[in-house]
Amino acid sequence: MPQRTETYDFIVCGGGLAGVCAAIAAARQGLRTALVQDRPVLGGNASSEVRVTVHGAAAHHNYARETGILSEALIEERARNHEVINENGWTNCVLDMVLYDLVQREELLTLHLNTSVYDVVLTGGVSGLARTEQRPPAEDSRGYALRPACAEGQQITAVRCRVANAELDLELRADTFADCTGDALIADLAGCEWRMGSEGVEETGELHAPPTASRDTMGNSIHIRARDIGRDAPYTAPNWAVKHDDPAYFYEQGRKPHDPRGGFWWIEIGIPWDTIHDNETIRHELTRHALGIWDWMKNRDETMRSRCRTYALDWIGQVPGKRESRRVRGLYWLTENDLQERVAFDDEVAFGGWFVDLHTPGGLLADTSEPASAEGYKDDSEYAAKSFVGPYGVPLRSLIARDVSNLYLAGRNVSTTRAALGTVRVMGTTALMGQAVGTAAAIAKHAGQDAHGSAALAPVIKQQLLEDGCFLVNTASENLLAGATISASSQAVLYGTSPSDSWVSGGQGRHAPAARGFGLEREGCQWLYVAGGKLDAVSLCLDCAAPATLQLRLRKVASIWDYRRDGPVVAEATHKLKAGNDQWLRWDTALAGLDDGCYRIEAFGAGIVWRHSPGMTPGCVSGFAMSAERMRPRGGFAMSFRLEPAQAVWSPQQVASGVTRPGAQSNLWRSDPAQPLPQHLACTWDQPQAISTVQVTFAGHLMREIHAAPPFFRDAQTAKNYRIQVQEGATWRDLVVVQDNYQQCRRHELPQPVTATALRLVVDATNGDPSAAVYELRVS
Repeated sequence: MPQRTETYDFIVCGGGLAGVCAAIAAARQGLRTALVQDRPVLGGNASSEVRVTVHGAAAHHNYARETGILSEALIEERARNHEVINENGWTNCVLDMVLYDLVQREELLTLHLNTSVYDVVLTGGVSGLARTEQRPPAEDSRGYALRPACAEGQQITAVRCRVANAELDLELRADTFADCTGDALIADLAGCEWRMGSEGVEETGELHAPPTASRDTMGNSIHIRARDIGRDAPYTAPNWAVKHDDPAYFYEQGRKPHDPRGGFWWIEIGIPWDTIHDNETIRHELTRHALGIWDWMKNRDETMRSRCRTYALDWIGQVPGKRESRRVRGLYWLTENDLQERVAFDDEVAFGGWFVDLHTPGGLLADTSEPASAEGYKDDSEYAAKSFVGPYGVPLRSLIARDVSNLYLAGRNVSTTRAALGTVRVMGTTALMGQAVGTAAAIAKHAGQDAHGSAALAPVIKQQLLEDGCFLVNTASENLLAGATISASSQAVLYGTSPSDSWVSGGQGRHAPAARGFGLEREGCQWLYVAGGKLDAVSLCLDCAAPATLQLRLRKVASIWDYRRDGPVVAEATHKLKAGNDQWLRWDTALAGLDDGCYRIEAFGAGIVWRHSPGMTPGCVSGFAMSAERMRPRGGFAMSFRLEPAQAVWSPQQVASGVTRPGAQSNLWRSDPAQPLPQHLACTWDQPQAISTVQVTFAGHLMREIHAAPPFFRDAQTAKNYRIQVQEGATWRDLVVVQDNYQQCRRHELPQPVTATALRLVVDATNGDPSAAVYELRVS
């Protein structure tokens, strides 16, 4: 068989979102990079072969969508795609091509598709496969599978691969590697310690750890998609399909077939089979069940049968998507306790905020599906409260293999307990891990360090990630616009929100409020910002069917992600309400000397409804009491409130805060919506500045997950047409002119550096919002 040898600086194995982001990040930082993928398309579980929608922190936290390379790809997918993508199974090939396009644009990145790694070469030319086969996985005394390290002190020098259908073997050599394979294939072959199964509560003390350790894992899934063909579409299942006849199996055990188009994550099977070695058996069993489920929906389900009458099964996956297998021992073992406590790691390089989502072992073969689904997705249950985590930081040390000093990890194979894996495993989070390790590999290479050595370079890595458009929960960018005076043509002020505010259709993946308001039998809340120290009054728009009593508090909180219910109360009151709808209750707070920052209105009163506002007011989001200890945010819209006086929270100086989304403050300049575009943001310096790069982070694309956005989506808040200018005497000269933009973060490398004492960004048009809005401006 023909053989070929290639040499790189960095090799990424695994072409899911983690691997793609790792490879692109490294190449953009100057490393000669290879990306090795065993499938014909990129994207892994998000690809058209598997069709899992990309989930992350924004499913549970407002303004928590992942940015960086992942955001670049997902924004592009929604802008190009003609189809609705709302659930598993609905994905088409547009994201495949977006990822392929991003990879092909990188001159330093070489892509090897249909290429499977079968061995690694260790220091001294030793075959990793031969070495690890001498020490198979052992049953640990604590119950889960543990494979001890068997190549301590080694480094990987190459991976050996076979290209399918090409009769070609490759030996790919590099200084540094990343295992983004999901199943930790590279770490396994290299002899790293790994675990598979679940730790027990006695070992970890975690809320979600089971009473005893076991080999249990979450299962693999395939998905189905059906289309409405406009006429009767009979269906007969093959005789080898599973026949389902029990409605309780679906409607009482958390497997509700709610949509005739498909999209059922719960088509899942793991134990009694091994999710790696029995993958083909699992695939067939899943196929038997998937066809049986469609047969049930079409022919016997009294709830769905009529809805499915004109739907035909259009696609069924045959590449199972995996949730869990090996977890590799890294330099730090991340636990659920770290994430529940939101530990601020010095080396945080990614973030997450999906709930602790541990599916019931066995899936379709178990008594119930995943616990949250089995209890009907109650948002204030004991299980919901204990599973709600984040946003939290992920440390770089958990992305570095302990036993092989030049191996990074990104994806579901990183160094975590199983309970922690329940939240960090989703693709939005793993993609951030990928960009982090690609960036770390490049910075370490330039500093003459291996992966282990990069841990000490975390401060530099973090700042580079922020510069490249990522966000970190506990770290801000440093020295932005140092020495500059920042001004703007106008600025918006926060008056409040109203039930009559305009609804932005499909904006940021938001869903319109389903009801007039929120019933205050449960305590409701509204986050907002104060600037200037004075708050004379707060008004709320309320419905009240009969006379009632309303209890109010205004609490100082750290940010819109501060859900604690024990922070300092700066004002409280009790009001009697008469019956009536749309009544504005005025609360005379008479507050002065307030610190600038984030506050929360909290309201409680049986029989009272707090009216929703359908508008989009940046940073102003609502929530409710999910437990005695915590609030929980609601789905991307505000309650109706007014502030007196209006608060100047969107000043131009906010673009130098170093944070690119609402948090402790708005971190956003927003022009006055009553003033027509164009509007501008300007920086002036006392001394001339040499300018070669200008980077802008616009508003938009942060509120909620993007997959719910409509086809050809462009966020209304993002600038469409804009110019970057420098001042020359009394005139302004265009350096950059952009038309038809829809990306949130844009970096402009000037053809030639210029020297100037003044620079401005002029927004001529947005994609629909009346205000120009910018989170960050970088000039270097």
